[in-house]
Amino acid sequence: MGEPHNSDGQERGANRKRKLLTGSGLIAAILALGLGLELVEPPADAATAQAPMFEVDPLWPKPLPNHWLLGSAIGVGVDSRDHVFVIHRRQSFNTRTEIGAAMDPPTGDCCLPAPNILEFDPEGNLVNSWGGPGEEYEWPSSNHGLTVDPKDNIWIGGNGRGDSHILKFSRDGKFLAQYGIPGMEANSNSTEHFGRVAKISFNASGEEAYVSDGYTNKRVAVLDSETGAVKRFWGAYGNKPDDTDLGPYDPDAPLAQQFRNPVHCAEPSNDGLIYVCDRANNRIQVFKEDGAFVTEKQIAPRTLGDGSIWDIAFSKDPDQKFIYLADGKNMKVYVILRETLDVLTSFGDGGRQPGQFFAVHSIATDSKGNIYTTETYEGKRVQKFVYQGMGPVPARDQGVVWPD
Repeated sequence: MGEPHNSDGQERGANRKRKLLTGSGLIAAILALGLGLELVEPPADAATAQAPMFEVDPLWPKPLPNHWLLGSAIGVGVDSRDHVFVIHRRQSFNTRTEIGAAMDPPTGDCCLPAPNILEFDPEGNLVNSWGGPGEEYEWPSSNHGLTVDPKDNIWIGGNGRGDSHILKFSRDGKFLAQYGIPGMEANSNSTEHFGRVAKISFNASGEEAYVSDGYTNKRVAVLDSETGAVKRFWGAYGNKPDDTDLGPYDPDAPLAQQFRNPVHCAEPSNDGLIYVCDRANNRIQVFKEDGAFVTEKQIAPRTLGDGSIWDIAFSKDPDQKFIYLADGKNMKVYVILRETLDVLTSFGDGGRQPGQFFAVHSIATDSKGNIYTTETYEGKRVQKFVYQGMGPVPARDQGVVWPD
């Protein structure tokens, strides 16, 4: 099954399909003339391949009030009302050029760091904001990741020095729990604390939390989502985690038998599989809920540095037929067939205009199948990509998916 969609989406999808078919005919004509243009090759089965189609919404979200500015945006989640929560780093600004109004004395009228967590309604209106240090908990030195659990609670981790704990809040910012002991050293076999957590995700029942742990630890840890107790954990291939420094990734070396840092996501599907972002190894590893290894797939395997596997979201059809993979190093989102882990197409390109990316970091979907992305480093924004229905795969790399 494809994504659920309304009649407007179907009509837009049909219009897109007609344009794509027309474009395919034009390409064929050019090739027949023997002009020898270098084109992006579509998949081998492009005549029959179907994939979810998207267009960027360049007007979402609406402008922030109070001269507020987003810093490096490193988490996004969607609740049961399709409200979108974004977390960013308030310490990630250039104090000379970005937040003059926050200086003492102010150097200009603009701008001010927005609160750490912003909540938008489906239309892109800012409806709430909160976050930061509090008396009952220790805010991470570098907050990282945001996930909404099935009860609409907000969970965050941290990848800064000493961030070896997890925080849990209600969706309106009330502190609920802190799991783990801050300030601890890396130990991928600990049941008491974590190692600079990238993200927390949840199984379909919401009873278990899957922690991508993380930037110093090299494991997936499974928690009881009510108590925070560690129930089990594992490393790459289901091995016992090993904290040995593996050194830089080498695309010509045998595949590493442990995760490299960071372990950047661990996403449970509805049918009981766990998809792990082994970011710097450029691979998705798939496990059963007990940690038994199932399969793996490298994407853009010659990517160096930050790696290609940053975050994963699933399509909203009951079978979760597609995976959407954020690749912050190569500045794109892949559309992947979940059953085979084959890449069908991708969209995005490097840049700062709508539909382009600078370090696309996190990704989430709402109930209508729309995609939301955030960008870290100098990207510092959230974007919405509107689901347009299913359509033929136009190219391996679509580039910017601009509205018609």
